[in-house]
Amino acid sequence: MPTLTSPIYAADWLKYEAGSDYSRDTALIAAGSGQLVSGTVLAQLTASGKYAPAAASGSDGSQTAVAILLKPVDATSADAPAVIVARHAIVSHAGLTYGSTITDAPKRAAANAQLKAAGIVVREGA
Repeated sequence: MPTLTSPIYAADWLKYEAGSDYSRDTALIAAGSGQLVSGTVLAQLTASGKYAPAAASGSDGSQTAVAILLKPVDATSADAPAVIVARHAIVSHAGLTYGSTITDAPKRAAANAQLKAAGIVVREGA
């Protein structure tokens, strides 16, 4: 019997954003980031200004969560244009997808604190 999976929608995690698209920006997701789903926590790479999934550690900017991907993109083999939530928003932790190295509660809490510094409040159970 096939397994049914439901895609992640922005409504699954985005609970509030400012009007007139104030909370959103356009961005370029760096090639090699793979297929990313809505709700992926992103970092901005220092050298290029492009975005990639946030990582637990690093020195290239990937270690600092600053935004969340609004709609799915495929950046497996080429840079991909995207819309991100970059400020003034409230999100539910339940719908967020973290980078592959953010694997436990303390690392998720650190990423959530970084998002808060960017103006994105992550709420448990919201």
